[in-house]
Amino acid sequence: MHDGACLSLAVDLGEQRVLTGGDDTRLVSTDTNGETAEIAAISRRWVEPIVISRASGLCAAAFGKTVSLFAQDGRPVGTFDHANTVGGLAFDPKGKRIAAAHYGGISLWWAKGGTQEPKRLSWSGSHLNLTWSPDGKYIVTAMQENELHGWRVSDGADMRMSGYPVKVKSMSWLPKGRYLATSGAEAVVCWPFHGKNGPMGKAPLDLGWGFEGVVTVVAAHPRHDVVAAGYEDGAAILVQIDRDQAVLVRRPGKGAVTALAWSADGRHLALGTEDGFVGRMSLSDWRAPS
Repeated sequence: MHDGACLSLAVDLGEQRVLTGGDDTRLVSTDTNGETAEIAAISRRWVEPIVISRASGLCAAAFGKTVSLFAQDGRPVGTFDHANTVGGLAFDPKGKRIAAAHYGGISLWWAKGGTQEPKRLSWSGSHLNLTWSPDGKYIVTAMQENELHGWRVSDGADMRMSGYPVKVKSMSWLPKGRYLATSGAEAVVCWPFHGKNGPMGKAPLDLGWGFEGVVTVVAAHPRHDVVAAGYEDGAAILVQIDRDQAVLVRRPGKGAVTALAWSADGRHLALGTEDGFVGRMSLSDWRAPS
């Protein structure tokens, strides 16, 4: 697909292709037969990250400081320029707005072409990964400084979520957006976002204690208040919001867990490690909470 490293990947809108961005400056769409088609390329610009919105049928990719918006057929829709390199992208749940994380905060754009000025939500520091809550009320970024920062979209009220020993590289919303599960600590840190003020003035839930090392990746179950978490020693667990005890689903080994994903029905969990191990676990015998 690329002449060099593949930096980002997302399932395409039609679900029969994948979108990839590389350090060769190209955004490419590839089907299940391996046939590729270049969507865009900008000289001397790495392509990272890529996000899609099924609600609006749009795709966005960051080419350095520029975010480009595309329709499902690859047709360009608009471009948004920033003063600094974009580290994270996220559509709102309806696909009508897109948020870009960069140094100094985030910029909110309407997901359409034409001239516009973004709404800026500011906080000093370098903002990397970005996620928009399922109800559209909050935006959270993972920062270079081993912490999260969030904003309430309606009024720009911001919140600092600190105390992590390492950088947070993985965030996942539980169903209905009641909690945001994160990596970056010895436990699975789950911030409460239900209620009028979200996590402001509230302590997070720390789940899954008793395992060695730091959580490297998290993935919330698509239907239940359950989180899968992977560790730097290769172990993986399942933990429920209302229970302290976790279930070990994979023993340590074969490198740190770097990827987790649930099947749509929540019956299978896929896992990948930094040593190249890929596996799938069937959870058909697991009884979800009623």
